[in-house]
This record gives sequence, structure tokens and C-alpha cells, in this order.
Amino acid sequence: MAMKRRQLLILGGLTIGGGVGGAAFSGILSRKPEAIAPVDPQATTANNPKSATSTATVKRSLNPAPKGLFAPTRGDVRIVLISDLNSAYGSTDYIDQVKQAIAFVPDWEPDLVLCGGDMVAGQDNTLKPSEIEAMWQGFDKHIAAPIRKAKLPFGFTIGNHDASGSSFGGKFIFENDRKAVIKYWNDPKHDANLNFVDRGGFPFYYTFAQNDIFFLTWDASTSDIPSEQLKWAEKSLASESAQKAKLRIAIGHLPLYAVAKGRETSGNYLEDADRLRALFEKYNVHTYISGHNHAYYPAHKGKLELLNAGVLGDGPRRLLTGDITPNRTISVIDIKLETAETTYTTYDMDTLKVVEQSTLPRYIDAPNGRIIRRDIKI
Repeated sequence: MAMKRRQLLILGGLTIGGGVGGAAFSGILSRKPEAIAPVDPQATTANNPKSATSTATVKRSLNPAPKGLFAPTRGDVRIVLISDLNSAYGSTDYIDQVKQAIAFVPDWEPDLVLCGGDMVAGQDNTLKPSEIEAMWQGFDKHIAAPIRKAKLPFGFTIGNHDASGSSFGGKFIFENDRKAVIKYWNDPKHDANLNFVDRGGFPFYYTFAQNDIFFLTWDASTSDIPSEQLKWAEKSLASESAQKAKLRIAIGHLPLYAVAKGRETSGNYLEDADRLRALFEKYNVHTYISGHNHAYYPAHKGKLELLNAGVLGDGPRRLLTGDITPNRTISVIDIKLETAETTYTTYDMDTLKVVEQSTLPRYIDAPNGRIIRRDIKI
């Protein structure tokens, strides 16, 4: 469908519409996990037939990378992070940078691929159910199938263009999108190959464990996390599976704090961010990964690291601070489990170069608080 992306609209504090940003860097910051008091086991492991602390048995190279690209030294665990892949509303295809990035993924030899949401270009009620299904078929052809072929686990969060949780009068505004995402991800042919701990709310919210890391994914497709989902998140993070893991990572589409121009308006970042951050800090979550702002910025606030994934598809945006040219990015995250030392190597998919962290602003003043570049201590 040849429609242009619409500007972001706000309806009653809920996100309606699309938009896009970017920057990249390679950097390192060490942070040791804090001691956590033991907690009682929770029931979140009941749906998991696999080990919640499974480790990779596949032999990996020391510094794998696509030919011609900078090759970082791998950590104990390697994650490739992509986000915001989509183009025009209803599109069933992807731009060349997205296809090239997906082709590169196996060469980095990751243990896991993560996606920050907006895998397809929905959130338009003029789209027919058949058109929505065609978008997911396009996603499967160009994104999911190559990742499955490489036998790589694929963790993801639902974006507003995938299946917005916006509602009115107690009903989802984009009900057809929600039905389509349930149908696609619960089809056994589209197995994400994850070690689920709790998949009761899958694909909107769920937990899984890979290589001694506990991942929590919630439905941040709007600016409001429902109270029942917050209760679920706290129970999940307090669970034995989460607390026994060597690291905890949370992922949601909207960020806690805005980083991009055009994304600093209400509805484009999570409400009551400081309270949500306190929840993550309480259970020693290491990093919150998000998309939506379409600008790459790794930061920290309080005890929580914030990884704002850049856009890979259409519409890069400028950061709120500085004059860095918007770009499309893909990140390789290498983690040393014993020390929680994480190294990000982020590639500009327009130039295939790595941009150093020193080119990013030292801090960003979001409407709801200042966040600091992750390598700067305060």
C-alpha cells in the first residue's frame, strides 16, 4: 500500500499513529549486580518445559562478524538487537537496510535476537484483515523465516504498529491488529524458539530465560501499562526463576524517557516512568530495552540502564540534544555474566560503520527527567 506514514496523534493519552530517529555507538560500561534478598518461588515456571537457566552448548567463535564489518570480541552471551522495522502503512516488504541487517545476523553468531517492536506497519483501521495478514506473511518471509532457519531464538515486544493496546469504551481500537498478532505468534510454524518461563499472556506479555538471563516482556504499545500487568510484572520479577538468573532484562516498545524529536510529547513514552523504574530497580533489573523513539541512545538513570534501540526501517529521528545525523542502526550486545559487564557495538546500517559513544550527547533532558549517557558516572 503506497500510503505515507501519518503523523503521531494523541487520543486521551494513548498513542495513535506512526513516526520515526537515530544515532549509534560502540561502548562499554560495567555494573555489578547488587545483592538480592531471597524470595519465595512463584508459579511462573509452570508453563515452561525447558530449563529456565539454559546455557548455550554450541561452540562459538571468538569475534564473529559479517565480512568487512568491525568484529567485536564476544562475551559469555551475545544478543543482536533490532527494532522498528516497518515502512508505510500496510507494507508487506522492507527496505534494503532491513534485509541486509537480517542477512548479517547469523554471522554475528548470537545466542538470541531481540526486537523492540513495530515489526509490521499496522495501526490503521482502513486495512482489511486480509491486508493485515499479508503484512505478517511479509514479516515471516523477510524477517522471521531467516532467523528460524539460522536456529536462533527470537524475543520481541509488541509495538503500536503491530497491535496497539489503545482502547476506547473498554474495547481495543485496533482489535483486528490484536487478533492478527495472536494468530501469527501462536501458530506452531512461527515458533520463536524461546525457553518460556511464563507464556500465559503471550505474545503481549511473557517471560523467558536464555543463557542464565531472565527476560520480561510487557505490552508497552501505549503509554499506559495496565495495573493487572504491573502486578504480573512484579510477581514475575520476584519469582525464583528471575532471582536465580545471573541477569535480568526487561523489554517494551515505548521508552521510560523520551530521547527523540517529535517523540517528546505525551503518549510517546511511558506514564509515571520514575515509578516503573523503581519497580525494575527493586528487583535488580539491569537494563530496560525499548524502541518507538527511532533514535539510538544508551543511557542510565538511577540504578537502571536504558537502551533506546534505533530504528532499522523507515523514519530515523534526531535526538533531543545534539546535531547527529539521523541513521538506521543494529546493535550487538556482548555480556559477561559474572560481572554484568555489557558491551554495545552499534552499526550504522547506511554506512556499515560503528559510531563511537563520544559522539552522543552526554545527557538528554526528556520531558519527564534527565537521563545520562551510559558511560558517564554521576
